[in-house]
Amino acid sequence: MPNLSRRGALRLTAGMATLGTLGLTGCGRDGDTAAAKASATPIDASPATGTVTVWAAQGDADVLEKVIKPFKAANPDVTVKFTLLPNADYYTKLQAAIAAGKGPDVAQFFPESQAQFLGQSVLQPVPDGLVDPGSFFKSLWDAGVVDDVAYTVPWYAYTYALVYRADLAKKAGVGAPRTWDDMVPFLKALQRASAGHGLGADIGWDIFNGQDVAMYAWQAGGSLLSSDGKWTLDSPAMADALRYNASFFTSGTADTAGPTFLDAQPYFVSGKTAMMITGPWVVGQLDTAAKKDGWTASHVATAPLPAGSSGSVSFSAGGTWGVLADSGNSEASWKFVRYLTKPSTQVAQYKAYSSLPAVISAWGDPAIAGQPLLDAFLAQLKKTRAFPQVSTWQQVATRLGKEMEAVAKGRQTAEKAASNVQAYAASLGTGAK
Repeated sequence: MPNLSRRGALRLTAGMATLGTLGLTGCGRDGDTAAAKASATPIDASPATGTVTVWAAQGDADVLEKVIKPFKAANPDVTVKFTLLPNADYYTKLQAAIAAGKGPDVAQFFPESQAQFLGQSVLQPVPDGLVDPGSFFKSLWDAGVVDDVAYTVPWYAYTYALVYRADLAKKAGVGAPRTWDDMVPFLKALQRASAGHGLGADIGWDIFNGQDVAMYAWQAGGSLLSSDGKWTLDSPAMADALRYNASFFTSGTADTAGPTFLDAQPYFVSGKTAMMITGPWVVGQLDTAAKKDGWTASHVATAPLPAGSSGSVSFSAGGTWGVLADSGNSEASWKFVRYLTKPSTQVAQYKAYSSLPAVISAWGDPAIAGQPLLDAFLAQLKKTRAFPQVSTWQQVATRLGKEMEAVAKGRQTAEKAASNVQAYAASLGTGAK
C-alpha cells in the first residue's frame, strides 16, 4: 500500500473543493438532459491518435506513465501528456483552468467530492457503450450520474471497514462485532486484553467525521436527501447515528482527546488503541509503523462494519475520470479512459500503487484475491452508497462533524444536533437550480 494515506491527502483536497463550489455550483443541472444524452455518441475500437492532456492529483496517478505503457504500444500515434498536481491545490487549479477555457482533455475526480463538476457545461456525458456500468461497484458509478446521465467513469475504489488487533481479540476470546449492539462490548473486551482504549476514533471533527455519521445514519435506515431533493437530516435515524458514535466515548472505549489522525497507526501498533474504522491503505502501512516485517499478518484482522437496523452500509470513495466538455480530442480521450477500466489495467494499477479496483472482476486476480485482509473491504464495497451528488454536501458534512463533536462530548443531545444540521443544510440548499 502507498505510504501516504489517501484520507489524509483528501482532507486538503476536500477542503479546497468546498471553497471551489462557488464557481461551478449547479453546472449543467438546468441544461437539456436530452441534449446531453444525444451527445454521448459511441467510441469505436480503432487506435487512438493525436494528443491527450491529462490532469490528476498526486498519489494514485503517480504511476500512470508505467501503467499505460501497453496503451501507448497499442496506440503508437497517440501522445498522452500528464500534469500531476498536489492534492491540496488540485481542484482549485482545475476549476480555475476550466473557467479560463484552459482545462485538460481528461481530468481525475474524487467520487465523494465531484458533484460541482457534474453537468454538460463542464463534462461530456460518458459515451454509449464505452464501458459496462454493471462492471463497477454500483455506488461508484452512481456517484457520477445526474438526471440519468453519467459524466464520470470509476477508476479506483475504497471504503471503510474495521481493522482490529486480532491478537488482543483472541486473548479476550471475542470475535469481530456484527451489530451495533456488539460494538461497545467488543471494544471493552479489547481493553480487558490490555488495550488502552478499544477504538482509535478520529477526532478531527470535520468533513470526514460527517461522512462517518452519514454512513451510520444509512445503517440506521435513514437517508440524507429525499427523493425530491430535500435534506432529511433531522430524522430519528440521524439521531440514532449520532448517539451510536457518542457511545464509543461515553462508554470509555474511545477518547475525545486522541489519537489525532496522524497518531492513529502508532497508537494501534503500540496497543494504546486496538481498532480503527478506516480504509484499506492502512493494511499496507502497519508493518512500517511497527518497524517489523510480518507484524500485520500476525497481529491484525479486518471485518465489515457492524450492522445497524438496516444492515452494514458504508460509503464509496476513490477516483474517477471525466472528459471535459471542450476537449480538443474527445475520441482519444475516451479511449484512454476506457483502457484504464480494463480489468488487466486495474490489476496493473494495484500492483504499481495498491489502488484497489473499481471494476469488480479485477478483485479475482491472485494479486488481490491472495490478500486476506482485503476481503472485508471487498465485502463492504458491495454494500456502499454514494454521498449526495450536490455541491453543498461537503459543507453539510463538515457541519455534521462539528455536531458529532458536541454530542460526543455531552454538550448537546443527538436530536438537537440533528435539528441544527438540518437547519444549516436547508439554509444552503443543494446548489441545484
